[in-house]
Amino acid sequence: MLRGLYTAAAGLTTQQRRHDTVTNNISNINTPGYKQTNEVTRSFPEMLLALTGTNDNSDKSIGKLATGVFAEESLSLQLQGDLTETKRSGDFGLSANIQVPGITFDASGKYVSDTGEVTFQPQAFFTVEGQDGQPRFTRNGRFDLDQNGYLIMGDGSRVLGKNGQPVQFPAGVSMDDLQLTDDFRFINAVTGADTGQSLQLTKITDPNMLVREGDGKFRLVGDANLAEAVTAEDGVVVKQGYYERSNVDSAQSMVDLMAALRAYEANQKVVQFYDKSLEKAVNEIGRV
Repeated sequence: MLRGLYTAAAGLTTQQRRHDTVTNNISNINTPGYKQTNEVTRSFPEMLLALTGTNDNSDKSIGKLATGVFAEESLSLQLQGDLTETKRSGDFGLSANIQVPGITFDASGKYVSDTGEVTFQPQAFFTVEGQDGQPRFTRNGRFDLDQNGYLIMGDGSRVLGKNGQPVQFPAGVSMDDLQLTDDFRFINAVTGADTGQSLQLTKITDPNMLVREGDGKFRLVGDANLAEAVTAEDGVVVKQGYYERSNVDSAQSMVDLMAALRAYEANQKVVQFYDKSLEKAVNEIGRV
């Protein structure tokens, strides 16, 4: 009897985590560059039930029994968000649709070969400096200049240039004085003179190897060769005066939220049923 109770309890935990993931997506609908997170669930290994206590040696297999479900991992949906115009000089909207020769990606940015091999669409990111000095990657292009002339994110992280060093401008320069070219160089908005500074855009060939760290930043784990500089052939565009909105589908998120709630309630009813059954077994049958 308790086997079903454990299965229902696992379902409760899984749906709670699914609910938390969806609500986090909804709360970040207006966060620039935010990437939707999807919860991946899977079932525990099935058990083969067999009938015991018989006198003969014939096969008394009953069948397979599922033992519950659990939330395996959370994956970020690294797809392009809409660009919104702000006319603010410090806003940079990144638009990328990087292709791989011989491969056609589906709407989710994934390709499955005939042999079952999965290839994910490469994605481009702004590169910033983490607190440990190592690069981090973000699609949040809402930048500003601090008092020392460094180009920074809202949390103070410094934006890196093509030379791998933080982008810095002379004192007195404002974002209105700067214009970004098609090859990601900063020039003087009035004279057109080159400032010697540029943006470092990084292409991640397998975006599923990125770990979310908060504040719209990701950290690459595994092979460092998965990160390489964006080239002109990649067709990546950065628009000044725009920013990328989150790619959260609000309508689908509400549907997922209700589905998680209904599934949670169903598992809750199962737990209540087993609780009443055990109560009757202890208080009534036990007295017989």
